[in-house]
Amino acid sequence: MTSQLSTPVRLTSTTHGTMRWVPVAAFGADLLLVSSAALGAFVVRTAVPTSVFPRAFAEEAVFVMLPLLILAWVASIYAFGGYRLEIFGAGLEEYKRVVTPSLATAAALGIVAYLFMLNLSRGFFVLTFLIGIPLLVAGRYALRRALHRARRAGQLQQRVLIAGTEGHVDEIASVLERETWLGYDVVGAVTPQASTKDTTGLGIPLLGDSRSLAQTAVDEGVDIVFLAGGAFSSAAEMRRLAWNLEHAAIQVVIAPSVTDVAAERVSVRPVGGLPLIHLEKPRGQDAVRRAKRAFDVVVSSLLLVAFAPLFAVATLSVFLHDRGPVLFRQQRVGRDGVSFHCLKFRTMVTNAEDLLAALHARQGYTGGLFKMTDDPRITGPGAWLRRYSIDELPQLVNVLRGDMSLVGPRPPLPHEVAQYDADMVRRLQVRPGMTGLWQVSGRSELSWSEAIRLDLYYVDNWSMVQDLTILMRTFNAVVGSRGAH
Repeated sequence: MTSQLSTPVRLTSTTHGTMRWVPVAAFGADLLLVSSAALGAFVVRTAVPTSVFPRAFAEEAVFVMLPLLILAWVASIYAFGGYRLEIFGAGLEEYKRVVTPSLATAAALGIVAYLFMLNLSRGFFVLTFLIGIPLLVAGRYALRRALHRARRAGQLQQRVLIAGTEGHVDEIASVLERETWLGYDVVGAVTPQASTKDTTGLGIPLLGDSRSLAQTAVDEGVDIVFLAGGAFSSAAEMRRLAWNLEHAAIQVVIAPSVTDVAAERVSVRPVGGLPLIHLEKPRGQDAVRRAKRAFDVVVSSLLLVAFAPLFAVATLSVFLHDRGPVLFRQQRVGRDGVSFHCLKFRTMVTNAEDLLAALHARQGYTGGLFKMTDDPRITGPGAWLRRYSIDELPQLVNVLRGDMSLVGPRPPLPHEVAQYDADMVRRLQVRPGMTGLWQVSGRSELSWSEAIRLDLYYVDNWSMVQDLTILMRTFNAVVGSRGAH
């Protein structure tokens, strides 16, 4: 090992840039929201008639406790790590570190009030936390949305250096570059052995080998070092890296070769000093059980009744336009490769299939999902039916019959299934859905490979909570007409 790994790096890098202001913004927002909750509770309590709370309301006690409560509440969030930089932007940890200290503050205040016989209104106490906790969670959510928008616009980026074999480097880099909302800017990589190449296969600059990782991280002014597979040959080398960077404001993140796995399927259990990562089995079989089917039947039945007027308007619009068929029946492949006729309101001219070959040639289509902007086959009524996805409502009948589910992978065409490799076939383990992850993540704007990736993620990581989330996001995507062609 070279001296660069045996001698600690004493330089302190000026990292994080404007990201260091995110915790400051969160602190200011929390302070404002906690103060608003306490003052709001005071105003509401004073407006309540004394007959509701017969006991006297000591305003003087509240005025004394108010600033102490606010300071103790915010201090508790700080003590629980609610302003640590690494928790912002992703995951539930940020919300946990707001809710948990809030509950702890409420418990502590209740105990203190009881022990010292403080004349504190119970109505004020309850209202403060009933108002404050949701406000804090909503504030953090708003801050996260603003942070994601800034990152997608190229701001508030964190410079990342990845260490590992070229294959693992490219695998991690592709995820970080795809998920732009994370705000990770990959500036380079180091590999276990020096390479004669300048870049990896994905185009990530190669900046040296792992023996000089600590010094390279400081020289490049990075914020985070990602340790991918093959970064070091022993745990001792990884431990020395942490020692070398202890005086530099650089985070060290271990990125195991596990991608597209939901957090609910991952648990870390330290055993004998080893942080072992346990993965639950894929959940594809859970997605075809009776509970999901019962949900589909009940909800699709209710929606068919609720949308009956819309069905009537769509039917008249399509028929009166050219007196052609109202419904379009297309053969699709469902669960376990069984074909069925997928129902839609007809949005194209009656000879649309005859024109398809010419459009394939014009667009240079070679395989996968065929979509094009301003498709000349779309009729006038079809345009607005597609814009708001009204054309897909007849698929509720498919759901009721059991051909489809409300949520699931996109129902593929037979010629698409013929192109599937062994991985893609996993999509057919569950019923196809009217909506799914790919629809709420970009719809027609996604590439074929990205749509397949999202569908496979859904199959392996299914949960009822995820289904409900997708249904809610679908409503937002449809109303905004995002990505619909």
